[in-house]
Amino acid sequence: MKSSLAINGGPKTIDRSFDWPVFDESEVNAVADVVRSGKWGNPDCGDLVKDFEDEFAAFCGAKYALTCVNGSVALRLALIATGVRPGDEVIIPPYTFIATSTIVLEANCVPVFVDIDPDTYNLDPSKIEAAITKRTRAIIPVHFAGQACDMDKITAIAKRHNLKVIEDACHGHGAEYKGEKLGSIGDAGCFSFQSSKNLTCGEGGMVITNEEKLYEMMNSLRNVGRVKGGQWYEHHFLGCNYRMTQLQVTILSTQIKRLADQTIRRHENGTYLNSLVSKIDGIKPLVRGVGETLHSYHIYIFKYNKSKFNNLPKSEFAKMLAAEGVPCFMGYPQPLYKQPLFQKKNFMCYAIPEEVDYAKVCCPVTEKACYEEAVWILQHAMLGPKEDMEKFAEAILKIQKVVSA
Repeated sequence: MKSSLAINGGPKTIDRSFDWPVFDESEVNAVADVVRSGKWGNPDCGDLVKDFEDEFAAFCGAKYALTCVNGSVALRLALIATGVRPGDEVIIPPYTFIATSTIVLEANCVPVFVDIDPDTYNLDPSKIEAAITKRTRAIIPVHFAGQACDMDKITAIAKRHNLKVIEDACHGHGAEYKGEKLGSIGDAGCFSFQSSKNLTCGEGGMVITNEEKLYEMMNSLRNVGRVKGGQWYEHHFLGCNYRMTQLQVTILSTQIKRLADQTIRRHENGTYLNSLVSKIDGIKPLVRGVGETLHSYHIYIFKYNKSKFNNLPKSEFAKMLAAEGVPCFMGYPQPLYKQPLFQKKNFMCYAIPEEVDYAKVCCPVTEKACYEEAVWILQHAMLGPKEDMEKFAEAILKIQKVVSA
């Protein structure tokens, strides 16, 4: 019976590829035009970068947008520009990519990990205020997998305590919370255009904001400390060259034309897949209906209960599912604070007090997600027809039937 599983040589449930990125001659021709122009840089050549920034700001319903080299730098620019000082504390979730935490360290600030909501895997608003101290200056909610955080509650907490809110929307291109685009709700919102992201040019980042002073400071930090109206060799702040090139932007300008339709497709497929897998004993999709009006499904996540699969470890289940042709894996193997970086405090952050000990941090919901529950299906798998979603559910049922026999 086990020989019927693809991992053991049996036929795959899904026998086709899921290509990413999606592109055609439009991107090829656009890049070729820039190459032929000889104007590749920024800001010394042409207006393509500024034009795309304006387009992206309008798409998100924000006043200002600023490109940069990647999503990590986008977060770093936003945090530093809010005015944090060495030793300030920044609240973040431990279930996210490492950059959400390392940009805090790079600013000589202290990452404070607050656990995630068991239903959504986003920062749990009910746990935030207990983590706030007199040194807390900012909250970075991560719209993980494209699922909107509970921004009403988070922004209300921030307002009560005079904290800045920087949205990590690196998974949230085109997604919405109560009709507002993710990234446009807090003081600033940050995006990544890295190769796996829903909007991509290989590498790149963007910050959006509605605050002119914040925009001007981020712009200076991105451009080696220069200021509006200043000279080329006149530097006012400790910035660096984080500028994006015209070649990257011309790809994004073409890719963004597909984003709205792709986001709707992912949203509809995710909703449909929820209805299918929720009928499988031992499989539970993350909860919807907490404010998101459009889910970008950069990752489709479901909870796996091994007791309904003859105690098959999550890692083995994920390998079996991938072998069946579902683009998936087991997600983060551990919370951020369990990384050697934090356990050994392997960072030159002079402002972190000696008493801060990440070896003592415990976020039970995050640990359960990492070690036992969370299985991820990747975003490009969510762009196919509904029949693909049916095949994904079929593959899960196939594994359950075989391992439980």
